[in-house]
This record gives sequence, structure tokens and C-alpha cells, in this order.
Amino acid sequence: MYRFGKVSSAEATRLIALSVASAEKVNKQIAVAVCGPEGELISFLRMDGASAAASLIAQNKAYTSARDRKSTREMGEFMLNNNKPPAFWGDKRITGMGGGMPIVVEGAVIGGIGISGLSESEDEDIAAAAIKSVYK
Repeated sequence: MYRFGKVSSAEATRLIALSVASAEKVNKQIAVAVCGPEGELISFLRMDGASAAASLIAQNKAYTSARDRKSTREMGEFMLNNNKPPAFWGDKRITGMGGGMPIVVEGAVIGGIGISGLSESEDEDIAAAAIKSVYK
């Protein structure tokens, strides 16, 4: 039988709480999503005042980074450099917008986190800091 690791609901809750705290420090609003390694949503939160669009974008960032096992920024660079638009994958949820990060533990992707609402680099910084804090 094949077994795989996955972000727990407790870890997902911590990732979201840390991400929200980071956004609150700069008085901004975000949406944050955490999914398992196959892209299934485990936990999600949209802060009061965050745009409705940020909700779907955050979930798609988490989904993409988990399923493709790389950051969404890396996916975007691959798409641009190889003339491969998101439709190439046959999956309308794939995105190349920065802010999605795979969650890697002991060399295995156990999920993904997606942040939306700030600049792509700010979204990435929040995601990376949350992962680092939870999976020291």
C-alpha cells in the first residue's frame, strides 16, 4: 500500500493564523488557502475587507503549488519562458501568479499554501514565513 504525508488540519489552522497575523502587522487584508498534496482544500480564510477575487486566487495558488510541486511564481516563469499558457495543462485552476508555495517536509510535498491580496512578492513572503514557522 502506498502512503503519503499530508498537512494536518491543525497545521493548516496554524498556517492560516500566522499568515493572517503577518497581514495584520501591515494593516492589509488577504485570503489564505491550505490544501493537501493532491490539491484538495483543507482550510481557507478570507479576512474582512479582502476582495472576493482573492478567495479564488488564493485557493488556485495553493492547488497549483501542491499539484505541480513548485511555487506558482516558478510555474508562471515556466509558462512565459516556454510559451505554455495555463490551458496547456487542461486544468483551469492552474495559475502562474506568485503567492503559492508547496509545503515540503523531508523532501516530500505534503500540501500547498496560497496567499492573495497583496503584491505577489508580499504574498510569497507571508507564505514562506508561515511554512518556516510551522515546519521548523
